[in-house]
Formats: sequence, structure tokens, C-alpha cells
Amino acid sequence: MIEIQEPQSSHSPAWLNLGFRPFFMGAALFAVLSMSIWAAIFPLQILSPLNELAPTVWHAHEMIYGYAVAVIAGFLLAAVKNWTGLQTLRGTLLFLLFFLWLTARLLPLAGLFSEAGLSLQWTAFADLLFMAMLIPAVAVPIIRAKSQRNLVVIAILALLLIGNGLFYLGVFGILADGIRLGLYLGFYIIIALVLMMGRRVIPFFTERGVGYSVTLTNYAWLDKAVPFLMIAFIAAELVAPGNLMTTMVAAVLMGLLGLRLVGWHTKGIWRKPLLWVLHIAYGLVAVGFALNVAAALTGISPFLAVHAFALGGIGLMTLGMMARVSLGHTGRDIFAPPSAVIWMFLLLIGAAVLRVFVPLLVPAYYTLWVGLSQLSWILAFALFTLFYIPMLVTPRADGQPG
Repeated sequence: MIEIQEPQSSHSPAWLNLGFRPFFMGAALFAVLSMSIWAAIFPLQILSPLNELAPTVWHAHEMIYGYAVAVIAGFLLAAVKNWTGLQTLRGTLLFLLFFLWLTARLLPLAGLFSEAGLSLQWTAFADLLFMAMLIPAVAVPIIRAKSQRNLVVIAILALLLIGNGLFYLGVFGILADGIRLGLYLGFYIIIALVLMMGRRVIPFFTERGVGYSVTLTNYAWLDKAVPFLMIAFIAAELVAPGNLMTTMVAAVLMGLLGLRLVGWHTKGIWRKPLLWVLHIAYGLVAVGFALNVAAALTGISPFLAVHAFALGGIGLMTLGMMARVSLGHTGRDIFAPPSAVIWMFLLLIGAAVLRVFVPLLVPAYYTLWVGLSQLSWILAFALFTLFYIPMLVTPRADGQPG
């Protein structure tokens, strides 16, 4: 589905030949760096490097608009080329886009090296300009190819830009509730994108990857219902989080996603790490909706649901997709991934268990569970950088361009 026809020639260095290379590399390195800084702030309380943003706000923003958006950018710049047959950014233009993303990530950390730091206005400028440039980079090939099915991708990127804009309006005191609106709009739009792309790729990859003939079950009515319900959930969460409407929609989504996973299951996935990781990640999205319902009905922390979405639906799904896409588009065998991928995935699943489920059972040691979850996240992405960055910065193993 996303086996991309590479350009016939390129004078760019290998890491600028296609968008997944710099953005997957940057996302993985930033995942290690940002979580290490967050761990030093909380729970270790040995560092507070950010002068203008509260550390919790910085952490939330950077996981959404830093890490997750980088993976989305890399994936879409690769996938759109396959969907449309038209070349996406490479070379100098790709470097400029990546540089804007990187600048927006590093500027808030200036307080690590200088008491004065740099104005958050420069960060906002770089961050919003990056997202404003990403939209036409993805939209132009889609529009030129008249790929109507993928117009929704443009709308999703536009909503992410709006969400990030709302966030900065809140930071600068222009919009009273801008920070919350911007963070949650971006967060749930990414979950919606995960559900949409999961529907496209998980059954596709599964049917072709288990090693035997199988036809998975999909329901046309469910494919129509999930996007509609997700829009309703996002609207309800933004307007009145935790209200009856939100709870009812979350409960229905939990059931529908569970039904979808049952239809997608076949025993062969458990022999293929690049398959079971996607199924588990999708399952954790369903768990997130279940915990959202539980938070409304029982009073447990709503942040348990947030972290089920974040660590499963975003963290685990993106790590699994990066591991697969990087193999396929660097000319390697997707059916023979590095043995380390199992440990990467297990560590990130462990991070989700430690952050979401263990605090429910042993809440007295909450700070310890958070710290161990952070460590598991860091180790998972450190393994990715160790095994995958050499692939991302060197020419394709099969000698083909790209």
C-alpha cells in the first residue's frame, strides 16, 4: 500500500531523499531527548529548563506537535507519493521543512544553556511556519492527482495547524482557554488520524504478512460510523470534557473498535512483531475510550485515558509504523526486521502498563511508576535510533534511488 516508487535520480544526500528519513530520525531522537528532560523535571525534580512554558505544558505540546507531528510528516510525505504517483519534497526543500521543525523543538530548550533563553515568539513562528509549509507539501500532489479519497488528510493537517495556533494564542494570553483547546484538539485529531490510517493499513498488512491466505472481516457501516463518532467525541471533549455526551460516544467507540479488532484477528499475527504491535496499539486506543468512560463513572484520573491514547495509539502505533516503513523504503525485507524490534515494542508496551494500569492497582507508588514508564519509553526509542538511524542516513540497501 505504501511501497513507494522512488525518484529515478537524486543529487541529495541519502537522508534527504524522501520525507520519512529526516522526520523519523528526528522524531526518534527527540523522543529520547524530550522524555529525558521531562523525567529530569518530573519525577526527579533536578531540572527546570523552560522559562516561558510550564514544564507540563511543554511536555504535552511537544509530544503532540513535536514528536507525533514529525512522524505524521514523515509518513505522509512518503505515503502521498505512493498514493498519487507524484514526487514529494526532497533535497533542499525537505531540509528547510525539517529545519523549521527542528528549530521549533530546540528553541524552548535554550534555557538549558542561558538564563535569558530565547523568546517564545520565535518558537511559535518556526512551529507554525513548519506546519503551514507541510500542508501544501502534502496537499499539492493530492490535489494535482485528484485523489479525492485523501483530501481528508489535508483537512487533518489544517486542523492540526489550527490547534497549534490556538495553543500559542493561549500561551500569549490572547485566548483564555487556548492552551487547553489547542492541546486537546491536536491530541484527538492525531488519534482520529491513527484510527483512519489503522483502518487502511492494519488489515492490509495483516492479510499480506501472516504467510497464509486469510480474508479479514470489515464492516462498511462501521467504517462510516467511527469517523462520525470521533468527530462527535472531539467536539464534546472540547466543549465540555467528561459530560454525558462524551461518555456515551466514548463507550460506543470502545465497542466498535473492539469489534473491529475481533474481525482483524488471525493467529498468525503473533509470529510477526511488525503486525502484533499495530494490533496492540489499536487495542490501546479502545482501552483509552474505556478509561474515559471509567473516569466519568468512577472518578479515576482522566489522565489515565490520556496516557492510554498517548502511549498506545500514538507512541506504539507510530513506533511500529516507523519500524516497518523504514525497512521497506530503504530496500530491506519487512518480513525480517532486526531482532531488537521485539524489545522496542515490549519496552513501549511496558511503558503503557506502568503509566496506565499499574497506578490503578498500586497508586501509593505513582511517582515510581511514572519514572519507570519514562525509562521504558527512553530505552525503546534509544533502540530504534541505534538500529534504524544507520538505515535512514545511508542509501537503499538494494541500490535503488530513494
